[in-house]
Amino acid sequence: MNNQDLVFLSATELANKIREKQISPVEVVKAYLDRIAVVDPKLNAYITVLADEALVAAHEAETDITSGLNKGPLHGVPVGVKDQIHTEGIRTSSASRIRSDFVPDVDAAVVSGLRKSGAIILGKLNMTEFAMGDPITSAFGVTRNPWDLSRSPGTSSTGSGAATASFMCASSLGEDTGGSVRGPAANCGLVGIRPSWGRVSRYGVDGASWSLDTIGPISRTVEDCALTLGAIAGYDRRDQYTKDVPVPDYGAALTGDVSGLKVGLIKEFLDPDVMGVTEPVRQGVLDAARLLVSLGAEVEETSLPLAQVAGVASRIISSVERSSLHPEWLRNRPDDLHHNTRVAFTAGELVPSSVYYKAQKLRTMVRRQALEAFERFDILAMPIASEPATIMDLRPGIPSKQAAVRALTEGSYRGLFSMVSGPALSICCGFSTDGARKLPLALQIAGRPFDETTVLNVAYAYEQNTNWHLERPPELN
Repeated sequence: MNNQDLVFLSATELANKIREKQISPVEVVKAYLDRIAVVDPKLNAYITVLADEALVAAHEAETDITSGLNKGPLHGVPVGVKDQIHTEGIRTSSASRIRSDFVPDVDAAVVSGLRKSGAIILGKLNMTEFAMGDPITSAFGVTRNPWDLSRSPGTSSTGSGAATASFMCASSLGEDTGGSVRGPAANCGLVGIRPSWGRVSRYGVDGASWSLDTIGPISRTVEDCALTLGAIAGYDRRDQYTKDVPVPDYGAALTGDVSGLKVGLIKEFLDPDVMGVTEPVRQGVLDAARLLVSLGAEVEETSLPLAQVAGVASRIISSVERSSLHPEWLRNRPDDLHHNTRVAFTAGELVPSSVYYKAQKLRTMVRRQALEAFERFDILAMPIASEPATIMDLRPGIPSKQAAVRALTEGSYRGLFSMVSGPALSICCGFSTDGARKLPLALQIAGRPFDETTVLNVAYAYEQNTNWHLERPPELN
């Protein structure tokens, strides 16, 4: 195999070949660094590339494997990490000038997990400033979507989506508050899972919303996603919100058997008149549902009437909690914030306590409706967005009141399961065509809290019976 082709192997394939000594971790890291040098100038997915550190780690991995020591399922596999996740001795900027010289003295829990599994950290990935849901706010420049450079790669884990889809890392970590793992996965044709709230430690992560944040993987296949999640999941005494429950072997649980599984399609999100879903997205989800039926699952529509206002509630909660974390930044360094970030922080501070309280009450009601549905269904399914990746407006500011209202409505697609606090996964379910461009479509699969195993297995069954995950962004082959 040509070394340049190594980057096109899945993380699972790389791990297997490295473990069997068919390829060297040093060869793999060099191939990825060469790829980054060619592709990243087009996409701007990395803030910091750790070339020297990654090569040292690759040589150590090679020595370990040669001597028969296998650290874990990702031993020798290069991964990227979103730049709000702390890395010892390496700048962690949250894509802001305010944090541009911050160098943590310890790794985040999830980075420690990756290292313990043998993964090699290739670099820190671009994002939107302080994990805001706006693709143009990074102090290090805009990240581009590899499927169409004019379109959003999804927020806020912009670099995680773009780098993984363009084969500049084998897998990556993002952070999901209102959909920032699932959105980039959807826009870039990948698999991304928001784990249950409390499944993964947030120790050492610059937070956005204490009651919504969680860390999750963005990968090219379901198996890669399962392996990456297994490396970072688990109880951590340093994060009081992690739950002390066993972590399953997610990879071993991927049987692809969905016989008798009950799937509920949330009808509000499939109704163009209610949520504005476009026909390509709607058809992609319905086709995916038919495939699951052919594999033995039982699928029927169900209603979650309050789900359509989940976006409003989740945005209020995250806005207030985000602006409360470091109010001194807005007061003392407003000029160091992107205009749109400054507006968002100001808006969060102006939200009345009564409105925040009502949003929390609504969250409880939405969650109750979803958990009641999980008493009848093993899985809930719906689109991840109303349409494929949209063209980025690089002008700062809010273009119109209509655009703002639309953004709140759109936020319900991902904000719903952020508030339910269970696992939710995005997987490519086809492509639409806009002129000569193919744009990924995405199916969202959600499960009961701490039942990532079922969610991943349903996604695996779907993936194994389709070829969407084999598609590559045409400009970057």
